[in-house]
Amino acid sequence: MTTMPGDTLTLLADRLRGPLGDQWVITDPVRLRTYECDGLTYHRATPGLVVLPETAEQVSAVVRACAEAGVPFVARGAGTGLSGGALPRTDGVLIVMSRMRRILSIDLPNRRAVVEPGVTNLAVTEAVRADGYYYAPDPSSQQVCSIGGNVAENSGGAHCLKYGFTVNHILALEIVSPDGDIMQLDALDPGYDLLGAFIGSEGTLGVATKITVRLTRAPEVVTTVLAAFPGVAAGGKAVSAIIGSGIVPAAIEMMDALAIEAAEAAVACRYPEGAGAVLIVELDGPAAEVAGHFEQVERICREEGAFEIRVADDPAERAAIWKGRKSAFAAVGRISPAYIVQDGVVPRTALPGVLARIAELSAEHGIRVANVFHAGDGNLHPLVLFDDAEPGAGERAEHVSGMILDLCIEHGGSITGEHGVGVDKARYMPKMFTEDDLDTMQLVRCAFDPKGLSNPGKVFPTPRLCGEVPGVRKGVHPLVESGKAEQF
Repeated sequence: MTTMPGDTLTLLADRLRGPLGDQWVITDPVRLRTYECDGLTYHRATPGLVVLPETAEQVSAVVRACAEAGVPFVARGAGTGLSGGALPRTDGVLIVMSRMRRILSIDLPNRRAVVEPGVTNLAVTEAVRADGYYYAPDPSSQQVCSIGGNVAENSGGAHCLKYGFTVNHILALEIVSPDGDIMQLDALDPGYDLLGAFIGSEGTLGVATKITVRLTRAPEVVTTVLAAFPGVAAGGKAVSAIIGSGIVPAAIEMMDALAIEAAEAAVACRYPEGAGAVLIVELDGPAAEVAGHFEQVERICREEGAFEIRVADDPAERAAIWKGRKSAFAAVGRISPAYIVQDGVVPRTALPGVLARIAELSAEHGIRVANVFHAGDGNLHPLVLFDDAEPGAGERAEHVSGMILDLCIEHGGSITGEHGVGVDKARYMPKMFTEDDLDTMQLVRCAFDPKGLSNPGKVFPTPRLCGEVPGVRKGVHPLVESGKAEQF
């Protein structure tokens, strides 16, 4: 008799209750729906089974059981992802890492800390702030997003312009491989950069269970500048001029009029009235350097049309300026019943033209788009607004969202800067990469996960290798035929 997927999951649940305990193995349909999506609610799927391990050994037991049963599994952190990267499988197991939230050790002389994957991003900074250190990557969701999720997506944030993304701040990982083995990856390991390959792999290469992060010394001085412009074109020119002058601020963020409207409705951030765009420029470092850079930034903003400039030096004033930007994604819920958060990248010099074209697309399709983005590195976060109660509105919003990604590619950019590909943007991968490029990427995945069970269906539009469902290609893969790669 053939075992159906439901029977397999029932047997798997019974097996996992031993190592995890009854209360941490969830099979109730109502409770399972808690985990049906991540921060991108446009994609939903109720997991077949949910488990909440507390140790690496328990994670290993879950993954090993899945591997032996041929059941797909997906790791989930805090669920704040915005690409459907933690979208569960209806026929699989969702491994929720939120119970693993201990800071295991802090080593200030060597500027490092070891944490479990469920530790929130901001909690690392709070643990070392009094000693004059912090953890540099700062996604807007840093109060709730987890370090494990940051590793999976190679998360960024406002200050990554100067300090780099998650990959630049991870020194070592303990991971559970897709067959259940506990392994160590270290930046100092000789040979292939397996640590770099794992970070940003969106859970397709295994599950991180212990993370060694780099701690950064707090700067001597931090100055935050808020500049109000008549529109985004003037703000975009100011961004290019600031970077072109040789200054690398800690952050340069921009919000357009619609995003400002949402933020005012949500948190009353009190940005300058009449602003078509605001630019937030944060400078940090030695006092003399910051003072010199501030004079240049102020001059450039004035020359490019800024009609009001505010300056904050103390933490309370800086927090007031950042309040609107940090709340921007959630704030649009005040002006729209539903929205799609997109994530694309363009060269800084292309910002004015790309933003103008986004405005045209918005008008042509009757879909409002609020723009909030990391202007310093050209990382756009257009918020495509729609009413999900209106027939066809979601489809139109999805269409506009896709056209914005096409626009990024046309200007030499990328379909993602920090949110990942997940399920939301997998279909756009062939627009950026050739078939051989995609197959080469999948060969890396096959080296880790020959059974294709670790977060399947993400990143790649058409799985073709290591036993996954075949796509368009027929016959032997060219890299396998040439002897350059092995197909499992």
